Amino acid sequence: MPSSHALSDDQVSHELFKMEAFIKKEAEEKAKEIRLKADEEYEIEKSNIVRSEISSIDKLFEQKLKKSELAQQITKSTIVNKTRLKILAERESILNEIYASTETQLKASVKDAKAYKEVMIKLVEEGLYTLLEPKVSLKIRKGDTELVKEILPTVTEVFEKTAKFPVEILIKEDEYLDDALIGGVIIVNGTGKIEVNNTLEERLHLLSETALPSIRLELFGPSHTRKFFE
Repeated sequence: MPSSHALSDDQVSHELFKMEAFIKKEAEEKAKEIRLKADEEYEIEKSNIVRSEISSIDKLFEQKLKKSELAQQITKSTIVNKTRLKILAERESILNEIYASTETQLKASVKDAKAYKEVMIKLVEEGLYTLLEPKVSLKIRKGDTELVKEILPTVTEVFEKTAKFPVEILIKEDEYLDDALIGGVIIVNGTGKIEVNNTLEERLHLLSETALPSIRLELFGPSHTRKFFE
């Protein structure tokens, strides 16, 4: 049997010292490993936080940019609309002035008895040829009564020669037009159901509807927002 020898105190101390050194080294390596891992995790977390913050900043910037662009679009649209409305108002004012000037000239022309007589003849004749009926009535201003009575024989004769049938033309002296009207006549058929409005106001209104679009084009040029023209 092998003999056993007890370790001396120095040997025991030496062995303990080696064990202590080993444990210390293992602890240091473990601690280093932990620090490295912690540093790595810290860098990863820091990188994630930085990316997240950058993403948040980018989104916030994008939102603010969109809001800014929207605000600019709204402002631009508001300015464009206000400018367009102002231009339209100015154009409408000019057209109204043209209409008012034409109306003034028309009122002045009525004061020319000879010229107004010719106009009344044409207006009555036009109504007769529109209705083509054997009996009609005329609505006129009270102040035009004598003038109309004067022209009726001539109008009747010319119409009967052209239409080839007799016509009876009456003045509705119980239903005069308003003296505030410029002039003209309303021709009514025998049953009273059909009227041809040949007052000068109505003719001026029709003229404005047909002529103003071309006047607008002449004055202001073609509209960039209109696809079709009258």
